[in-house]
Amino acid sequence: MSLPHAQTSPPPTARTDASAGQRVGALLLDTLLVMVPLFVVAGILFGDSRAGDGGASVSLTGVPFLLTLLVAAGYFLVLELTTGQTLGKRIVGIRVVSDKGGDVTAVQALVRTALRVVDGFAFYLVAFVAVLASPRNQRLGDMAASTRVVRAR
Repeated sequence: MSLPHAQTSPPPTARTDASAGQRVGALLLDTLLVMVPLFVVAGILFGDSRAGDGGASVSLTGVPFLLTLLVAAGYFLVLELTTGQTLGKRIVGIRVVSDKGGDVTAVQALVRTALRVVDGFAFYLVAFVAVLASPRNQRLGDMAASTRVVRAR
């Protein structure tokens, strides 16, 4: 008589958590492809920009800086709410889902976005340490919002 074998792979409906490397890659892509251009354009249009002697600089302060931060936060909020993916996440092949596996709710997306302020300390070092320490590779925003970042299908 043979005993049934224990299942060693996750059930077909389970999703694999994104690795720390995938998460870092997505953030770097979002930063290079969206955030840097956003802040440079905003700085040129609404801040102080200088060019000369083979160099250029852009400075953005006050209300224009705060409005640009709101646009940046809106980028994450709207895309993660509507598609589960920012541009960086889409390129890397990962997405945000609810802990229960479905799409994120508006409240979950808002909590994740709001906690980027904390996760982003020291160039996202807080988030990186949290992801490494978490068994499901979650940053603080994910833990508070009951979300996960998983490999997209």
